[in-house]
Amino acid sequence: MDPTHELLVVDDDPVIRQLMCDVFESHGNSHDYHVQVTDSAQSARSQLDAAIPDLVILDIGLPGEDGLSLARFIREHHDIPIIIVSGAGEPIDRILGLEIGADDYLVKPFEPRELLARVRSVLRRYRKNGQQAPAASATSSIGPLRLDREGRRLTAEDGTDIELTRMEFDLLLALVDHAGRVLSRDQLLNMTQNREWDPFDRSIDIRIARLRRKLGAHPGCDDLIRTVRGVGYTFTPRKP
Repeated sequence: MDPTHELLVVDDDPVIRQLMCDVFESHGNSHDYHVQVTDSAQSARSQLDAAIPDLVILDIGLPGEDGLSLARFIREHHDIPIIIVSGAGEPIDRILGLEIGADDYLVKPFEPRELLARVRSVLRRYRKNGQQAPAASATSSIGPLRLDREGRRLTAEDGTDIELTRMEFDLLLALVDHAGRVLSRDQLLNMTQNREWDPFDRSIDIRIARLRRKLGAHPGCDDLIRTVRGVGYTFTPRKP
């Protein structure tokens, strides 16, 4: 039997909190999910201190500390997936949510089965990443940098960690594993988030730009990721 997934829902609307519980009780199998709910970022932080869930679903418009700040805190301190479910549906809101480290973004009002499908997809992706077995090629050299697939770390020559968000790491891994091949935005989103690219979605471009800046801070790593105009991106490896 598959283990129960612990979900934390953070939303100040009691109707939405109850709807979330109903979604997983009605559409999930009887023991698939256990849902904890809270109405503020402060309360969510307390719950995270007590027990780490398998996934967090949160709204942006929370009283006091907003959902984006909470998502940023979670991403910096815990390796757990985040899905933002918000009434803010403009492309810039979605881009901002994904940029700070959310794994998916769903606009209210939402179809319950779509929420369930997205939760399953994100959990499946995290489980797959966590179950990857060590292999001879578990580490790769990126110029003077070292990419550790098993530990999900990128380190500089002096051994210090180069901080990457989960999405940035997944993008770098996809590009490195397909070195020399041009990957479209659609392919990169499918590889890293299991979803298709929207022409108005600039989340890939923004994350690639941030990844380039972080790599470019190290000698010889400033042009490893190249843009192929009208197609996508490609990784051009260099020997250490």
